[in-house]
Amino acid sequence: HLKTSHLPPSSGVCRNFVSLPALDLDRLREARVVVDKAVKMHKVFSIQGRYPVIREGLRARGWVERCMVYSKRRVRRHQSSRNRTDSNYAVCSDRDDGELEALHNVMSRLVWNEMVYFYWTNRRKAINTKNLHKEQITNHFSKAGNLTTKTGLCLNLRKLHWFDSADPDTFFPRCYRLAALDERHAFIDDYRRTACTSLLKYIVEKDQYVQGERISHTIQAVKGMTFSHISVYYSALKVCEDFLQSLEHSDIDTNLETQQTPAQEWAEFLDSYYLVVHGGAEIDSSDYLVIHCKAMLQRMKIVNPQLEIEGIHNIWIIKPGAKSRGRGIKCANRLDQILDLVKGDPKLIKENKWVVQKYLERPFLIHDTKFDVRQWFLVTDWNPLTVWFYKKCYLRFSTHSMHLCNNSIQKSLRPLLQRHGSIPVDNMWSVDQFKTFLCTKDREAQALIYALQTAQDLIESRKNTFELYGADFMLDRDLHPWLLEINSSPTMAPSTPVTAHLCAAVQEDTLRVVLDRRVKRTANTGDFQLIYKKVRNSFPFVMLYVYLNGDNDGVLQMSFFIFRQLCWRLHHTVRTNHDCLL
Repeated sequence: HLKTSHLPPSSGVCRNFVSLPALDLDRLREARVVVDKAVKMHKVFSIQGRYPVIREGLRARGWVERCMVYSKRRVRRHQSSRNRTDSNYAVCSDRDDGELEALHNVMSRLVWNEMVYFYWTNRRKAINTKNLHKEQITNHFSKAGNLTTKTGLCLNLRKLHWFDSADPDTFFPRCYRLAALDERHAFIDDYRRTACTSLLKYIVEKDQYVQGERISHTIQAVKGMTFSHISVYYSALKVCEDFLQSLEHSDIDTNLETQQTPAQEWAEFLDSYYLVVHGGAEIDSSDYLVIHCKAMLQRMKIVNPQLEIEGIHNIWIIKPGAKSRGRGIKCANRLDQILDLVKGDPKLIKENKWVVQKYLERPFLIHDTKFDVRQWFLVTDWNPLTVWFYKKCYLRFSTHSMHLCNNSIQKSLRPLLQRHGSIPVDNMWSVDQFKTFLCTKDREAQALIYALQTAQDLIESRKNTFELYGADFMLDRDLHPWLLEINSSPTMAPSTPVTAHLCAAVQEDTLRVVLDRRVKRTANTGDFQLIYKKVRNSFPFVMLYVYLNGDNDGVLQMSFFIFRQLCWRLHHTVRTNHDCLL
């Protein structure tokens, strides 16, 4: 007799089913045979959420569903929407009731006391993973927020140097937690320094525009307004020079010029910057000044890999750290506006969940339309880290020149009339439609591996667990991918013709990887490709946290990874195997 395993108890849980229509006796006998076989082979599953593709895929593999149960509140909501008269029910289908679904409901009754061996839910907290038996499979890892929240990704990518020599600034736009005092100060310094380089770009690009080259679409000849304080440009040059000098002596505890400059002087500088760049005020510049600006930008480009995507308007995107589907996200280009936005939600400030990230002002455009790329990947183990990359992706076009490309936002907006006719009305392309543009798969995969490496010691590694993620990328004008965020439980709704096909395919291919390969290691994995499998780490890892009480503005957290590095060196001394990028 198999062990029983129920969902974590909750108040008002309904355990009965709706009345079912009469069924043919022969079909009931066939159903009993299927149930007996499924129980014998440990093929009982439960689904929470609308996943018809997963449900049909499991049934086709001989699995029988034990229906998820819901609270009375959710039952009443479902009843009102479908005019049900029975007060208790459990969901086993996404379709209207019929004879076939009634049969599946009968089969679900027969496995009610059996253990569920496969859980697919739309959120991790739907089940208590601590109560699972080791043979039970689930589709969410615990503590994955270290990867899938904006604050988690922001923090962990700073630790990449412990895992790889790569610089996160080469694939992840600069990001800060505004509620942390030290990071807020770092952001203010960054904003001011970016204003300086933006001002230098402005004078260089304006000079090129005047000469007829017009490299930047953001520079327009604005007549009738003059601005005589050319000293603002020399102030910007001095800030950049002092910053470069500080990097050359980074081992010495010196203050940056941005920290030494009085706040009043910075306020005056930013007012001048806003007047020139945002207001279109003119300034008389000489060839000598243009040459110096070009030379300084070349030097800054060496130490700032994001210089090309910054543009000249100093736009930053402000995000609540743990929300999804574009909720609460705003863009701003003035320092006071950005800091004021954060003051509006004390709860988010207290929980340290506001992040500000540099906006890609100069992305790669298709027919002058902004877009981002949704890329799926699958993690089947964290020790050893095992990553599957989906070969197909899709693009989400913006309806406006500067707007979030999230489909939850775009589907409610009307496209501008002047958009190019080749951009689809539903704002999406498949990878096949984009193949003449997209040639960045390897760099996207590498960026994801970097992000996963930094989180692997923080996410709970449980065998018989997997998780499908959706990563969002944007491309710059050199077709270099920039990782924006990683989403758990990516939407599988068939909201457009593109997603109707691709979302169904990625769900079926996920089952191929996590189930079919258990039976046959050479089983077809569809469009999933194994891109990374790390040598299993048999040594323990200990992370030591030291908390230093600061002022009222927050806590300074320092993480020491010395023990991990010692284990890593010992591990690679004993074994000759190395991490492999397949």
